[in-house]
Amino acid sequence: MSSAKLFTPITLGGVELRNRIIVAPMCQYSAADGNASDWHLMHIGQFAVSGVGLIIMEATGVTPQGRISPGCLGLWSDENQAALKRVVDFCNGYGHSKMGIQLAHAGRKGSTDLPWLGGAPIPSSDERGWRTCGPSAAPYSDAFELPDALDEDGLNEIKVAYVKAAKRALEVGFDVAELHMAHGYLLHQFLSPLSNQRNDNYGGSLEGRMKFPLEVFDAVRAVWPKHKALGVRFSATDWVDNSSWDVPEATALSHELKRRGADFIDVSSGGNSPLQQIDVGPGYQTGFASEIRRETGLPTMAVGQITEPKQAEAILRSGQADMISLARGMLYNPRWAWHAAEELDAEVAYAPQYMRTNRALRGLPIPGNPPTPK
Repeated sequence: MSSAKLFTPITLGGVELRNRIIVAPMCQYSAADGNASDWHLMHIGQFAVSGVGLIIMEATGVTPQGRISPGCLGLWSDENQAALKRVVDFCNGYGHSKMGIQLAHAGRKGSTDLPWLGGAPIPSSDERGWRTCGPSAAPYSDAFELPDALDEDGLNEIKVAYVKAAKRALEVGFDVAELHMAHGYLLHQFLSPLSNQRNDNYGGSLEGRMKFPLEVFDAVRAVWPKHKALGVRFSATDWVDNSSWDVPEATALSHELKRRGADFIDVSSGGNSPLQQIDVGPGYQTGFASEIRRETGLPTMAVGQITEPKQAEAILRSGQADMISLARGMLYNPRWAWHAAEELDAEVAYAPQYMRTNRALRGLPIPGNPPTPK
């Protein structure tokens, strides 16, 4: 029997994952009016039958203006909810993975075109675009329109939108929710002095800059059941010299999130400034996850150019993180978990429809797949 830690279970809140392989949120820019499409059914469904422990759906806007692009997922309407439920029902019926969702608001980085169409900001005067907002009237770059600085009513509307989306996510059937505070989107914009230039209670000091993101977390925690799991993805640093948002401040945020009942932290970095200078390489963000884990004791996910099974296993065994989150590696190889199990001499669930593959699949077929006909 293999002793690979990658294939041992872990419990987040009241949710047990069968292994520590996580499919990270990956924007697909393939929704219509926020509605998940056949592409999402295929994209997410392939991971659900491939033996991973948890799948986290892509950044899902809590309002139409909270999307990154017109093609991004949303969860503000009954139609959005029904379209997502179709995807999750398939995964729960045929798959073996827990299902998670990343709730998000793009803030000043919203209203951009699809990547394969150039990804440029779409002006609010264009029928496909919209007015953006942020903590301050400071654009991400000169290419973006000036965002509207959020007033008290605007802050409350967004907080309420997060709560409503979380309630919808529960009805859809998600077991895990992750709040997006990374990559320069709205909640990260409040955390960083690069984007938060307010002089009221929601700006200035670290305490002030954390105030709104923590209010959002508290509001969602109040409606998200304890038997499910609630976590946060944040950027540990802006990667900009003389920027105040860095690992010590991210650690302080982690302590506050732990005190408020966070079940895990998903540690990323960057995305809030075009001036960022990222030192990219294999596992380049793992050190951030390690420090957060050491300082707070919270379960952490490591992400960022983790591609090889033995690399992932070494990260876990050395105590740098508790889970391995893969994005681009999963796009390239949706059967990553099978191949990792083969390399690490471990067992993993597989779809019985695929049991005649020409490689040895060690483990048991996914129980209940296919579902019993009604």
